[in-house]
Amino acid sequence: MTRARPYDRETALDAALTLFWRKGYHATSLKDLEAALAMKPGSIYAAFKSKEELYLSTLERYFQRNRAQFARLRGATGSPLAALADFLRGFGRSEAGGQACMLVKTLLDVTEQDGAIGLRARNYLDEMTAEITAIFEAARDAGELPEGADPARLARRYQADMTALRIEAHRGGDPVALAALADDMARDVERLRLAESG
Repeated sequence: MTRARPYDRETALDAALTLFWRKGYHATSLKDLEAALAMKPGSIYAAFKSKEELYLSTLERYFQRNRAQFARLRGATGSPLAALADFLRGFGRSEAGGQACMLVKTLLDVTEQDGAIGLRARNYLDEMTAEITAIFEAARDAGELPEGADPARLARRYQADMTALRIEAHRGGDPVALAALADDMARDVERLRLAESG
């Protein structure tokens, strides 16, 4: 009797993340997962317990990658506002960014019966807002923003712009127009500093 080929958890999670991000939780079947992960149903359940647990693991993976991006922005030397603006511009030029945010897509996809998934997505979005808020706080502390600026409010606006940009990327269309939209959003961030210094 031949033994099943051992699976690589990291590779399997990456494959599941790509599949779930593209199709959504409900539209992804077990057959889809079998093909993407190159695993039999029994092996999938042995490794991840359930489709829901596998989805939660991929959602965490997606969140941690995005959180790491903002942590790099926060740790960058120089202007925090310039770092936020550059991030928007970089996304607008990136060919890899052509999908809506997986966290937002999750909230739109899940039902009341998927309470654990919806709650996890909301919590991750809140944590992302906190990461962005910390960057705006650093901008205020560096004198780039007025003392009375509200970093949490600015972070919510920035996150909403990022969501809109991702949706535009997801729709497809002219990459030049997407880059121009990202540049407009980046200029709005830069104007926060210009208004203070002017």
